[in-house]
Amino acid sequence: MAAMTISVEQDQFCCSVCLEVLRDPVTIPCGHSYCLDCIEDYWNTAKQKDHYSCPQCRQVFNPRPLLSRNTVLAEVVEKFLTSEAQATKPDEVKCGACRGRSRAVKSCLACLESYCAAHLKVHEERFHRKAHKLIPATEKLREKLCPQHDKLLRLYCHTDQQCVCSQCVKERHRGHDTVSVVGERVAQQKKLKETSLKSVQKLRDTEKELRFVIKYIKHATEAVVEESERVFSKLIRSIEKHSNEVKDQLRIQERVVVGQAEEVLEVIQRDIEELRRTEAELERLAHTDDIYFLQKCKSLHFPSKTVEMPNTDALTYLMYKTMRDDLVDLKESLDETLSKDFNRISDKANSLKESSNLKTADKTKVKDADISYNTEPKTRTDFLQYYNDLTLDPNTANFYLSFSEGRRAVTTRSEPQPYPDHPDRFTSWAQVLCRAGMAGRCYWEVEWAGNGGVSIGVCYKSMNRIGGGSDCKLGHNSKSWSLDCANKVCSFQHNKESVSITVPCSSRIGVYLDFTGGTLAFYNVSNSMVPIHKERITFTQPVYPGFWVGLGSTLKLSSL
Repeated sequence: MAAMTISVEQDQFCCSVCLEVLRDPVTIPCGHSYCLDCIEDYWNTAKQKDHYSCPQCRQVFNPRPLLSRNTVLAEVVEKFLTSEAQATKPDEVKCGACRGRSRAVKSCLACLESYCAAHLKVHEERFHRKAHKLIPATEKLREKLCPQHDKLLRLYCHTDQQCVCSQCVKERHRGHDTVSVVGERVAQQKKLKETSLKSVQKLRDTEKELRFVIKYIKHATEAVVEESERVFSKLIRSIEKHSNEVKDQLRIQERVVVGQAEEVLEVIQRDIEELRRTEAELERLAHTDDIYFLQKCKSLHFPSKTVEMPNTDALTYLMYKTMRDDLVDLKESLDETLSKDFNRISDKANSLKESSNLKTADKTKVKDADISYNTEPKTRTDFLQYYNDLTLDPNTANFYLSFSEGRRAVTTRSEPQPYPDHPDRFTSWAQVLCRAGMAGRCYWEVEWAGNGGVSIGVCYKSMNRIGGGSDCKLGHNSKSWSLDCANKVCSFQHNKESVSITVPCSSRIGVYLDFTGGTLAFYNVSNSMVPIHKERITFTQPVYPGFWVGLGSTLKLSSL
């Protein structure tokens, strides 16, 4: 059977004498209920002596009724109080007259007390002729009053930065800049809101910058790792090459000594064959008469010369002593060099790590030290502190590009060069990239000459290489940027968009890259750096210096 829920109000369980929830309820003969102590005190007063009436309906009882606890009503009141306590939220203000058993709806600033609906009604009946200030129920009423004058804090003093009452303004705060508490609250709330918005925006900007820094560090590390792999691969190939050369030298020495021994062996074999024929003739003569034997035996010849044996000691000494010792010395020297260089690289990496972990107290020093870095370079000396010695990658060079000057210069020829196939090679455009990717502040210079013109730029490693479309042409897609130089015209290219430049290009071009700041700039290099074009770019991965060389033109990487 479903339980029935009955909605009741608190005043239905209140004693009409004490106006509080019934405690030990008793019911008198007329049917009204009171607290046991309240009805007994009421009947024991002088006015009620020998006259026992109901405080509500005034019905008189004689003799005095016997009072006994109403058990059923007491259980109902107990359940009501329990449900009220559960329904009251922890942060709600409790009624002071109910001893905290009911939720307060109003607070009186004169009485410094909070009341529930029932006791508020009693309060209004009792003080209806007095101006008691009622406010929404609140805790800590004493804090809202002036400790000196016991008046409500209605004003705010800007001079002393505190809440004051009307009497304070007339005395200690006379002549001060005061406003209403409500007005000051609105102003402060607006100010705090603006401060909060600025703080949030600053944190978001910092978050965005940190995310970019993280991405930049990853890209820079990727570029360095790729370069280290390239260098170590080259070192391994060099060691393998020298190993093969040593093997070839040993094989050549082996063939020389073995050839000499084989020549002597052939002589020995001929002598043995001759000796066999002589032995056969001697055997034949042994069966003839004495005179014939003596006449013929003088013509028999036996080899008696000494054969000079090859000197194997020299080869053995070379192979097992000199060569082995030299190789051991080479290994130890190489290990020492690699260990020394690796320690130097590790020290640099650790110094970078330590500089990134500086305390807040050292930020001023860091700021002073980084002034040159945070300032855009202007003179050639400023640019050269970021100079990078570039190396062209022959695996990316188009078949019609010819290298010279130690692969630091390229020229476009009419005949293809015998390069092997490679997946990184540009198949149609006369272009070549550098080996290492750039992710930081970098500067390099190139020299060019010829009527065919050149393109100087950067690109992502993922730019297409196969085919003659714009996706493979430097500066004509979203993955590359280039400065096109000719004798009379100059333009900047990116993603099929061209920007004409009025400044003519000189024969020596400086390229400045600020990966973090998102700057790619080109300069005419002379006694002063003459700006040609500057582009703002948000790079998303390391970029590789790249070049296109027109037919008959030559481009050279400058070396300082």
